[in-house]
Amino acid sequence: MQEIIERKCADLLQKAADCNTTDIHIQPAPSCYKVSFRSFEGLKQVTQLPFDLGDRMIAYFKYLSLLDMSEKRKPQTGSFHLPIKNKSFYFRISTLPSVLTKESIVIRIMPDEAAKPIRELAAFRDSASLLEKISEAGQGLILLTGPTGCGKSTTLYSLLKHCSDKLNRNIITLEDPVERKNQAILQIQVNEKAGLDYAAGLKAILRHDPDIIMIGEIRDAETAHIAVRAALTGHLVFSTIHARHSVGCLHRLKDLGISYEDMSQTLVAVSAQRILPVYAELGDEMPSYRALYEILHGSRLEDAISAAKDNMAYSLPERLSFRGQIREGVTIGAFAQQKEAAEDPSA
Repeated sequence: MQEIIERKCADLLQKAADCNTTDIHIQPAPSCYKVSFRSFEGLKQVTQLPFDLGDRMIAYFKYLSLLDMSEKRKPQTGSFHLPIKNKSFYFRISTLPSVLTKESIVIRIMPDEAAKPIRELAAFRDSASLLEKISEAGQGLILLTGPTGCGKSTTLYSLLKHCSDKLNRNIITLEDPVERKNQAILQIQVNEKAGLDYAAGLKAILRHDPDIIMIGEIRDAETAHIAVRAALTGHLVFSTIHARHSVGCLHRLKDLGISYEDMSQTLVAVSAQRILPVYAELGDEMPSYRALYEILHGSRLEDAISAAKDNMAYSLPERLSFRGQIREGVTIGAFAQQKEAAEDPSA
């Protein structure tokens, strides 16, 4: 029976990887588990699992992730590596208890490969060049924002690779958990059970002579203040945060207790991103996917902070916004002409 469970789990992971899935959702329903795949097109249900089979598969994923298999009442997070078709993948797992006395599980899928140059990720070369230039700042805070699954971590690791390879910077990351292992940088994983939380980790990192500090994700007020504090010590700090767009990131920071004065003192740039299909030629059926960046920096960042402080609206020039870039891409025949994306700058 165990061999069957292992094969079922492996088959599910392989199918997801073949479909360019970013997340696998196994969610309990009244009579079964629903299995859905999330991709850049959205969340789509692909199959159902009987409770008995689903319970065993979830237990096996928890085993691979070194989680407590008997604990079903508390949320747990973990990760594991597994080869699929001779290609290494990294899987991050999150479990949640539900009112149906069953667990819900989400598995994030990330190819375990070297970070790609930002020029291979960006839809427009000008955006890639600007992000590289911004990442060469001597100190301050650079934030990447956008919805779940939009490629923030991919962009982040690409910029860190640029700083390591081209600028020879000493980079130390503080992550929970480490998403992608990179031998060129020193990566620290938060371990609260061992007393290594974000605050303790940052204190230790600052004694380790870093040029650049990467904080995996700003999820709460404590982490936000830690990121700002690190930037104020004279280091360059990278992190990610969830917001609708680049300007919205400023309001998100304010909600987390960061003053506008601290934003002015620390923020170098805020880059929001989306993923869009890119076609090599008109009429192509299978697109590749590239990142579209809405970058707030320099005088425009200062103006946006001043506007937020005065409780006024601020918008980037049309040509620099998501809407303007999408229209330009459609005009030159590079992007899929998606009505929703073209009409909604936050899409």
